[in-house]
Amino acid sequence: MAKEGAQRAEETEQMIEKDGGREAAEGGAGGSLRAGDAKEMRAVVLSAFGGLNKLRVSKKAMPEPQEGELKIRVKACGLNFIDLMVRQGNIDNPPKTPLVPGFECSGIVEALGDSVKGFEIGDRVMAFVNYNAWAEVVCTPVEFVYKIPDDMSFSEAAAFPMNFVTAYMMLFEVANLREGMSVLVHSAGGGVGQAVAQLCSTIPNVTVFGTASSFKHEAIKNSVTHLFDRNADYVQEVKRISTDGVDIVLDCLCGENTGKGLSLLKPLGTYILYGSSNMVTGETKSFFSFAKSWWQVEKVNPIKLYEENKVIAGFSLLNLLFKQNRGGLVKGVMDKLLNLYNSKKIKPVVDSLWALEEVKEAMQRIHDRGNIGKLILDVEKAPTPLAANIKVLSDSHSKVRNSVYWFS
Repeated sequence: MAKEGAQRAEETEQMIEKDGGREAAEGGAGGSLRAGDAKEMRAVVLSAFGGLNKLRVSKKAMPEPQEGELKIRVKACGLNFIDLMVRQGNIDNPPKTPLVPGFECSGIVEALGDSVKGFEIGDRVMAFVNYNAWAEVVCTPVEFVYKIPDDMSFSEAAAFPMNFVTAYMMLFEVANLREGMSVLVHSAGGGVGQAVAQLCSTIPNVTVFGTASSFKHEAIKNSVTHLFDRNADYVQEVKRISTDGVDIVLDCLCGENTGKGLSLLKPLGTYILYGSSNMVTGETKSFFSFAKSWWQVEKVNPIKLYEENKVIAGFSLLNLLFKQNRGGLVKGVMDKLLNLYNSKKIKPVVDSLWALEEVKEAMQRIHDRGNIGKLILDVEKAPTPLAANIKVLSDSHSKVRNSVYWFS
């Protein structure tokens, strides 16, 4: 571990010397780097809402930190299912295009805005960003930035914030997970699903039921207690094992799964909706899929909830951070999560690394639910020649597709 820490320290010094040396010379005695001549950077740009053809890598003006912000030289960015929904315009009040997608990244602090305390140029950090993360440089308020442990890689750091904060807050802040409880989590092989499984393992005697595509089962079978095919009748399977159902349901699918999840809750159980991936059926937004999914949602009767002693909740980390101003609460959660990481109790699962120019292929892999853990955009990675010519295969050839993506 000490050797890895030393290697990363050397990496940081080389990065600053390469990318920040000239700006440091221009920064003056104040210590903070300030903009000189206009500079450009590479960024993934979404030109309009729609299919994969709306994404491209372009040159954009490099941002400079405003008061209270940090400028970060990005090393890695996280891809999430919400990014796919943003691309389609399948979210409430989408921003105007063109825009740079992405909500989390890791990298090296390159400049400090006025009033920034607690960070220095050269610090290795991970951060939440309100869009604009998929670029070589980002600026974000200091309250959304966290230092990376010495033995955490940049790709792991980019896989950490969204998945683990979402999983932790749902389990412990909303559902009050305790010893001996049971949890049902959908998409158990994804980034949040794997974070949920790891966090549940930190509490004694927690039973985890998971659903996932059958081709993922071998890889994730040891992370959950009971694993079911996502297309199977998991309600009957769960009830066969636990007659009373479960204490917590974590649903990122929505649609018909809402009613199924509520039916599985024990008295005083909590159902949490944190996504609606069933609304995404094709490459572009489908109003038919949207309508069908919401039509399948069971109409919630408050009196029935009262009579059955059940709790229904929703969770959106991005809204909590950027619309509801709960950055301080999230900071406390990150501190707890980093303690768990340093204690070797949790570790982000990285599925694969992709160049910025391979963002279309990476996003298609998310669409196909082909990932186990988190997909990462590696800003310094050169595009793989093979990946540039990959034609996306159908679900019936998923095993072949997985072997092709292995080269990415």
